[in-house]
Amino acid sequence: MTHANRGMGFEALINMTNDIYNRRGLALITKRPTPMKVISHTKVRGHHIAVFEKQSTVDYTGVYRGRAIEFEAKSTHSLTAWPIKDIHEHQVEHLRKVDQHGGIAFVLVEFVKQHAVYLLTVKHLLYAWTAAQTGGRKSIPLDEFDRLCLQVGSGRGVPVDYLAAVDQLIAEVESA
Repeated sequence: MTHANRGMGFEALINMTNDIYNRRGLALITKRPTPMKVISHTKVRGHHIAVFEKQSTVDYTGVYRGRAIEFEAKSTHSLTAWPIKDIHEHQVEHLRKVDQHGGIAFVLVEFVKQHAVYLLTVKHLLYAWTAAQTGGRKSIPLDEFDRLCLQVGSGRGVPVDYLAAVDQLIAEVESA
């Protein structure tokens, strides 16, 4: 991420990136809205009261290079690790299914204080998730992100050029 973008929220940077990708014809990826249901409305002030209708799956969905792409975006202020409790079981399961069906699925994890973003593959997410659920470590250390994940920087005129990392993943799969 560039110094100028540090004050923006992570999802706002991803939304900006997706808009640029779309305008350039590189990919069509959008923020998935959380399903809400209005339960009351006051006529005097025009306020709505809403509740979550059901659990959402993941933050972003779309198409890239003819393949489905879905991912979750997470941020942490930790200096040392990303807590696995930050992602829900239904999200992990959804990403697993997308991957199983040949889609591109991952988690973008931002380490705010380090100004670093990583692409966490489903494979590594499932390994860490399973370990945490069976009494193992409840977080993924930053040094594991450095060793096992693809770092995502700014580039090609976008603040979070995650498609560069996705291209690396696709190349690895296609060469295997």
